[in-house]
Amino acid sequence: MAKESMKAREVKRQKLVAKYAAKRKALLEAGDFTGLQELPKNASPVRLHNRCKLTGRPKGYMRNFGLSRVTFREMANKGLIPGVRKASW
Repeated sequence: MAKESMKAREVKRQKLVAKYAAKRKALLEAGDFTGLQELPKNASPVRLHNRCKLTGRPKGYMRNFGLSRVTFREMANKGLIPGVRKASW
């Protein structure tokens, strides 16, 4: 389980990216790179990191489900994810 502060920091970054998205796009189209430098560092979408929605684990993230591989496997084995089942052939 990730620390609550790490999860909160990531949420804060997501809000900042959303806030400055339009301004960033306008500056990029205008080619104003000095204006881009004046934006906050955390307003850059490159600084975002995908985390598991339940545990906050940053590694082993599965985009299609928004979960880490560990959480995904636990939930799939319990039958909590619709349409997912263990392979057998």
